[in-house]
Amino acid sequence: MYYSLSSQSSIDFRNRKTPKIHGDRAVLTSYLPTVRFPSLPDRDRRKKLLLCSGRGVGALRFDGNNSVDLCGVIQRHRLRVSCSDSRRTPGETSAEVTVQPDFSEFITSERVKVVAMLALALALCNADRVVMSVAIVPLSLSRGWSKSFSGIVQSSFLWGYLISPIAGGTLVDRYGGKVVMAWGVALWSLATFLTPWAADTSLLALLAARAMVGVAEGVALPCMNNMVARWFPPTERSRAVGIAMAGFQLGNVVGLMLSPILMSQGGIYGPFVIFGLSGFLWLLVWLSATSSAPDRHPQITKSELEYIKQKQQTSTRVNKQYITGGIPPFGRLLSKMPTWAVIVANSMHSWGFFVILSWMPIYFNSVYHVNLKQAAWFSAVPWSMMAFTGYIAGFWSDLLIRRGTSITLTRKIMQSIGFIGPGISLIGLTTAKQPLVASAWLSLAVGLKSFSHLGFLINLQEIAPEYSGVLHGMCLTAGTLAAIVGTVGTGFFVERLGSFQGFILLTAILYLLSALFYNIYATGERVDFDTTA
Repeated sequence: MYYSLSSQSSIDFRNRKTPKIHGDRAVLTSYLPTVRFPSLPDRDRRKKLLLCSGRGVGALRFDGNNSVDLCGVIQRHRLRVSCSDSRRTPGETSAEVTVQPDFSEFITSERVKVVAMLALALALCNADRVVMSVAIVPLSLSRGWSKSFSGIVQSSFLWGYLISPIAGGTLVDRYGGKVVMAWGVALWSLATFLTPWAADTSLLALLAARAMVGVAEGVALPCMNNMVARWFPPTERSRAVGIAMAGFQLGNVVGLMLSPILMSQGGIYGPFVIFGLSGFLWLLVWLSATSSAPDRHPQITKSELEYIKQKQQTSTRVNKQYITGGIPPFGRLLSKMPTWAVIVANSMHSWGFFVILSWMPIYFNSVYHVNLKQAAWFSAVPWSMMAFTGYIAGFWSDLLIRRGTSITLTRKIMQSIGFIGPGISLIGLTTAKQPLVASAWLSLAVGLKSFSHLGFLINLQEIAPEYSGVLHGMCLTAGTLAAIVGTVGTGFFVERLGSFQGFILLTAILYLLSALFYNIYATGERVDFDTTA
C-alpha cells in the first residue's frame, strides 16, 4: 500500500533507516544527509520510496510540487505518513514518516488486550444493570407494583449513578484508570451479589443495593476513556472505543438473554448471583495483567511502546492540576459551547439508552403480549446490532481521519448518524403491528445509535485531554438526570395515557433536536479552557 504526499517540499526521516529511491535511477542515500530533486516533468513527478537497512538520512527535499509514494516494511511494520506542523519552515511543508502496525500486530498488541479487558468490564457493567429490567416483571407481579412504581424501582440504579461520575472522573484523572476501575467493578459486583438478600429484607434495602450498583458503575466510562487516551494514539482511538463499547452493548445482550434462563433454573435472583461472582473473576485478571499506562506495563514490547509514545499527542499539562491538589475548573469548562455540545449529546444518549434498556421488555410484554423470555429476546436483538455496528463505525471514523477528513467533520458525521438515525427509526417503531417488525425498527434505532459513540464520547478526549475524566463525569451526571426523568417519566406517561407511542415520539423529536445542537456547537479541536468565553 502506498501513501501519497502531494505538494510536499521536504520529508524528515529522523532516526529512520536509509531511503532508497526507485525510479529511472536507483539512488542509495546511505551517506547523504539530504537528497534533492529538481523540478521534474509531470511524468516523473511521482517516485517510490522504500525504507531499508542502512544508515539514516536527515531529510529528502523536493523542489517544486513533486509527489512521492512511501511504502515498505520495517520490522513487520507498515509505513504511513503524517504531517508534522511543528517542523515546518517558511515556504515549505514537512512530513514525518512514522511506523504504522499492520492488522496482525494491532490485534495481538498489549493495548488491544487492555481494551479487551475494558470491553469485558463494560459487558459486566451492563449485564448487572440490565438484569433488573427483566426481574422487574415477575417482581412487579408478585408484589403488586404499578408501572409508575416499577419505574421508580428501576431508577434507583440511577440515583447512585448520579452521585459518582464527577468524583470518579476526578479520581481517574489523578490515579489512573486501572485502580479506579478495579474498585468500581469490586463494589458493583458485591452490590449485585447482595441484591437477593436486600430484596428479601426490605424494599429500602433493595433500593439501596441498586443505588450502590449505580454509584460503582458511574466510574466505568470515565475509566474507559482515560485508559483509551493513554494507551491508544489518536488514529486508533475510534477503533478502541468501538471495541470497548461493543462489550458494553454485548453486556445488554448477555443480561437480557441469560437472565430468563438463569431465573428458570435458579429463581428470580439467580442472575444477580452469577453476574456478581463473574465480576470478581474479572478483577483477578485485571489486577495482574494490566497497567494504567503503557510505560508501566511489564510485558509491552519496546517497539509498541515507542510507537505509542511517538504517536501520542498529549499535553504537558495533563494531570498537573491534580498532582498539585487543585480543583477542576468547572466554571471555565462550562463557559465553552463545545462543552455544552457534548453534555447535551450525552444527556440525550442517556435518555434514549435507559428508556430503551429499562422499558423494552415491558413494552414487548404489554403491547405485543409475548411471554417474559420472548420479550427479553426481542429486546436483546437490538443490542447485538449495536455491538456490531459500533466497531464498523469506529473503523470508518478512523479511516475518514486517516484520509484527511477533519476531526470536527468526522465527529459531526458520526453524531448525526447516531442521533438522526434513531430518531427516524423510533418514529417507524410506533407504526409496528408485529413484535418482529418492532424488533427490526428497534434494532435499526439502537444499531445507528452506536455511531454517536464516535461523536460525543470520543470528542471528550479531543476538546479537553487534561480534563477528560472530570468532563466525562460532568456529562454522565447530566445524562443521569436525563435518564431518571426519562425512565420515571415513561412509567407515569404510560400509566396516565395508556400508551407507549407518545413517549417514543417525544424521544424521537429530542434525538433530532440534539443532533442539530451538536452540529452547531461541537468541535474536534482542543479547546482553551484557561480563559472564559
